[in-house]
Amino acid sequence: MTQLPTMGMNRRTLLKAGAAAGLAATFPLGGAQAAPKKGGTMRMGKGHGQTTDTLDPGTASNGFTIALLFGMHGYLTEVGTDGSLQPGVAESWEGSSDASSWTFKLRKGVTFHDGKPMTAEDVVASMNHHRGKDSTSAAGPLVAAVTDIKVNDPHSVTFVLDGGNADFPFSLSDYHLVIGPSKDGKLDWQSGNGCGAYKLTKFDPGVVAVFERNPDYFHSDRAWFDRIEMLCLVDLNARTTALVSGEVDAIDKLDLKTAPLLGRTPSINIHSVPGTQHYTFAMDCRAAPYSDVNVRRALKYGINREELVEKILFGYGSVGNDHPIGSGQRFYNSELEQTSYDPDKAKFYLKQAGLDSVDVNLSASDAAFGGAVDAAVLYQNSAKAGGINLTPVREPNDGYWSDVWMKKPFCAVYWGGRPVEDQMFATAYQSGAAWNDSFWSNARFDELLLKARAELDDAKRREMYYEMQAILNQDGGVVIPMFASYVFAVSDKVGHGDQFASNWDMDGERWMERWWFS
Repeated sequence: MTQLPTMGMNRRTLLKAGAAAGLAATFPLGGAQAAPKKGGTMRMGKGHGQTTDTLDPGTASNGFTIALLFGMHGYLTEVGTDGSLQPGVAESWEGSSDASSWTFKLRKGVTFHDGKPMTAEDVVASMNHHRGKDSTSAAGPLVAAVTDIKVNDPHSVTFVLDGGNADFPFSLSDYHLVIGPSKDGKLDWQSGNGCGAYKLTKFDPGVVAVFERNPDYFHSDRAWFDRIEMLCLVDLNARTTALVSGEVDAIDKLDLKTAPLLGRTPSINIHSVPGTQHYTFAMDCRAAPYSDVNVRRALKYGINREELVEKILFGYGSVGNDHPIGSGQRFYNSELEQTSYDPDKAKFYLKQAGLDSVDVNLSASDAAFGGAVDAAVLYQNSAKAGGINLTPVREPNDGYWSDVWMKKPFCAVYWGGRPVEDQMFATAYQSGAAWNDSFWSNARFDELLLKARAELDDAKRREMYYEMQAILNQDGGVVIPMFASYVFAVSDKVGHGDQFASNWDMDGERWMERWWFS
């Protein structure tokens, strides 16, 4: 099982964190919590969402749609608050000796919101939505190795893979891989019918989603709110004002600069949870000048990572090293030399590319992450000394993920990370992956990815994952300057467990079913 990422919270960060009332700078959350009880309307203000969002689980790409999917759907497996893998609609699973096939036993009595019983046929249709060459799903790489899904009986399915995959059950916890109803042999995602904690009653993309509790949810010890209103509040000031005025009960994506001040408000608690979230600048490796690895290396040496952690994260995070694996994950490469700000090395690599200087535009928006535009300006200032003339381009919030991300050649991005290395690499770095946002391809990386996935010896897997992180550091098309803690604010009326999940923001984005009014 994966360990919980700690992301190197140092004394200075802890002191800064301690200035905010109720801030949880470590995983265990202090203070007694009132026993959960049912009732009330929870109003959540999310700094995500856009008018182009849909209910298609394969295309979900932001915190609004992630929370929506987790709230209304069931999954075969799920990541618990302690980072371990937990049962979902599958009550148990077992792999073959070489991990090339996995059999999942389904819970009996699970029903969809319209009353239809969930069966193995629904699992097959749900998974097939992401399979095949015609699939547009971002989860395609996670199920690409599935060669067959066998229905053993109405409550048992076996996944047959083209090779061993020790982490396959973890992959099925991915938010895209919902278990929805089958209609004519295909996943019926258009209806909004799920088997999760809440029934979707209204969906106005980029504005609001409204839910009512599912009285037949298979987890009887969850889903406490009667009703939930999830509002799309991408504007930071509007989001913060809504919380302070009591119009919403919780918000994410805080202004980290003013978080301690907000935390002094008697009715508001601030929580900081280190995890796998990281902020990146992705380059299109198909396009000049990013197609030259020397230019990519110059850009990596031209950014002052410590300055970004200090001035953008205000200490709520740590420096990144141009790969997406967090320091608390199983196979984090602790031996890899840290890439640091070095204008002379930036100039050196530009000369290796045959250039005295280079001109680049960097697209950014608060939709990417809070302070993304400011981060681009800081990058501009630091890169100048290395011969890099970087021009920040402020992009609109709405439509950023459909019109800018993977469209513009150099842009700001946020990633929540993934609980296991294989899942993160397969989603965003494998050649041809739908969300490989640098369009980067490396044959050795792809080879290692397949070998590490099938390897059951942890020592051998570690060697391979170490090398993969080194390849990304040296050759990859993504600058990853910082890992950011999840910092969010909730009203003191809201109760929660003793520990927040760290695999996604807002308690693993499962706040709908895990929180209550105290």
